[in-house]
Amino acid sequence: MIDHIAVQVDDPAASAVFYDRVLAPLGGTRLLDFGEVIGWGTAQPTFWIGPVTTEGQPREVHIAFVAADRAGVRAFHAAAVEAGAEVLHEPRVWPEYHPSYYGAFVRDPDGNNVEAVCHRPE
Repeated sequence: MIDHIAVQVDDPAASAVFYDRVLAPLGGTRLLDFGEVIGWGTAQPTFWIGPVTTEGQPREVHIAFVAADRAGVRAFHAAAVEAGAEVLHEPRVWPEYHPSYYGAFVRDPDGNNVEAVCHRPE
């Protein structure tokens, strides 16, 4: 249902480095780069960042990226930790969502809750 999503960030360069690292294990690559506006995806850009353009306090968003398997979730988590991200939840099964839900949650440089999730059993 969602074609793409964009979030505003305080420091596009720092956020770009973070997303380059954490999306790589999930197969995501930087596909378009307009300086401060950057898009990642596998075939087309589906996730975008850009500079803050609105007034007021930003609100935390939750972004969940699909991992092909549980190893991808673990690789995402390792890349995020290497990038200095705050870990919200280590990779694990979340049976309250469904029996095969396997996810890891971290904070990006702007405080957003970023997750990698696999819905397949081991």
